[in-house]
Amino acid sequence: MKQSMSTLYHYLESQENAHQFLNHCYEQKGLTNPTHWSYQNGERFYYMIKHGLIYYQTADQSPITIRPLLYYYGMMHLIKACLLTIIPTYPESTALLAHGLSTRKQKKQNYQLLADEVKIQQKGLFRYFSTHLFKVKTFTKEKFYIEQLLKAIPELNNLFFLQQKNHPFVKVGRVNESTLTFPNIVLDNYHVTQDRFINKLQGFINITEVKQTKTQFQCKLDQPVPVITNQPLYIHSDNHHVYFPLNTDVPMQHHEIMHHYMLLYHLSMIVRYESEWWGDFVQTQHSSDYSIITHFLSITSKKVPYFFEHFLKQYM
Repeated sequence: MKQSMSTLYHYLESQENAHQFLNHCYEQKGLTNPTHWSYQNGERFYYMIKHGLIYYQTADQSPITIRPLLYYYGMMHLIKACLLTIIPTYPESTALLAHGLSTRKQKKQNYQLLADEVKIQQKGLFRYFSTHLFKVKTFTKEKFYIEQLLKAIPELNNLFFLQQKNHPFVKVGRVNESTLTFPNIVLDNYHVTQDRFINKLQGFINITEVKQTKTQFQCKLDQPVPVITNQPLYIHSDNHHVYFPLNTDVPMQHHEIMHHYMLLYHLSMIVRYESEWWGDFVQTQHSSDYSIITHFLSITSKKVPYFFEHFLKQYM
């Protein structure tokens, strides 16, 4: 069952196709009685995909004042649709319907958006989809700064360099290729030897050979890097290059989708509950953070549906 990436969402616009796709997912997972489960969940799956894409399409045509809220709800629908392809009983409890994150309710005077933070809750959608969709079961931190999360978006790499004169990432390869090339500066930044670095990297990808030069080292992989890859590799959706974080500020054991969710949650909360501050932020465009936030919104509008389409494509 093969289907072009560019047509998958169009294929799922039909309820009959969505039902057949879900049945195929359950067969691939080896579930007992996949026909029963696909019949029970087919319509829900169809509308999750449909409504999720409508939120994105509506947001693209809406003022920036409400765009983060629409992207966030669109993302939640696509997450729940993907969860339904692997867990036919989702949601098992109402606790899983909560956001799974929290942020400060009242903003301090002279509030700085990039200095604010998001906290991971013990229960809710965030931990659940991180575990089941991206195999992230433990978190080294419970709290993340907004700037830290934004620096974990490779498409913002050059913009951060222009504003702060440092690159959060370095390019190390390309999607669907089996070679990664790291500059030696990575070892200096992480204060590790090459052997130690390779051993850590082996926890995410299978390296079969390492070649060293004076300024860099090349890693041969047992298989090409996919779009839905394990961290700490990050994929640029426009040029399909593979990036690696240059310092520990970028979370290394997450999937990038998790960062988009945290950022959109935080921005949506500001849109809803800090409308005066947000309105001033958008209208005056005075803060240097404005260009970063607007660029992030243009990236997430395309990248989140792109990632989830690739996730669904695994079953084709």
